[in-house]
Parts: sequence; structure tokens; C-alpha cells
Amino acid sequence: MPKFMVKVSYTADGARGLLKEGGTGRRAAVQKLVESLGGRVEAFYFAYGEYDAYLITDFPDAAAGLAVSLAVNASGAVRLSTIPLITPEEIDAAGKKSVAYRAPGA
Repeated sequence: MPKFMVKVSYTADGARGLLKEGGTGRRAAVQKLVESLGGRVEAFYFAYGEYDAYLITDFPDAAAGLAVSLAVNASGAVRLSTIPLITPEEIDAAGKKSVAYRAPGA
């Protein structure tokens, strides 16, 4: 199952909603959303700094992860940055592939 790291930034409206629902309420809503697409939330943490929350999620396919990102970003209350995570085994497999690349000007 593809794994994603999701970085979350709340807008002012999103932060007001978070204050109203609370952190556990928001986590439950996110878990329900992810599970509705056949996924799983592995980790959910709030933070302060550049991003307001970080999640590690599993989805049955990349399209499900992208669907969540599109729907949430379209709400305007939250801005997601969804990053596919790559296993060490996937790096090994990629490193064994033959690539016919020519650098610009070479």
C-alpha cells in the first residue's frame, strides 16, 4: 500500500474550526476520511512552526491519496502538501534499472 507523509497548514478558518472541534475531534474526522477510501492513518501529530500537523498515511493506491489532497485543498480551510514515501527496497529496485540519460549539452 503506498505510504504518504502529509504536511498540514491551517488557514484562519481552519484554525477556528480546529479550536471548535479540538485535536481529537479533528483526528477522528481525518481517520474517517482516510478510511472511507480504504486507507489508514499510521500517525497524526500536531506541531508548530511552518506546518500545523503531520500525518503518515497508507492508501490502496496513489489516486486515493491524491483524491484526499484535492478535496481537502479545495475546502480552503486547510492546505495539504502530500509527499509519497519511498521504501529502501524501492530505492534498491530503482538503482538497478538501466536509464539512458544524457545531460544537457553532453
